[in-house]
Amino acid sequence: MLSDEVLDHFQSPRNAGKLPNATASVDVTNPVCGDILYLAARLEPETNRISEARFLCQGCTTAIACASLLTVELKNKTIAEAARINAEYLSHQLGGLPPATLHAAQLAADALTQLFAKLKSR
Repeated sequence: MLSDEVLDHFQSPRNAGKLPNATASVDVTNPVCGDILYLAARLEPETNRISEARFLCQGCTTAIACASLLTVELKNKTIAEAARINAEYLSHQLGGLPPATLHAAQLAADALTQLFAKLKSR
């Protein structure tokens, strides 16, 4: 059973789409289930905060919900603040994901890790 939070983010995804002039973007895939996630962010150099984040996702309901929530959570955070976001955090914020769908939260967390690597290397 999916939580109301998951269904809300799936039915009304936040920040979906490409991000023009992104500071960094990544594409990650879960080879087991085939979910694909594009994550992009714009980092403001003056404040060192993420001013905008967007995603595109081809995947299950939970993958879309996790990606949507992730972009909401990233806004206005520094990289250090955003580094606290992990799969367990996303699952908790979405009302607790069933074990069979935790891969979606891990996909979002993996995308975030790769995005941070790109942001730090710029």
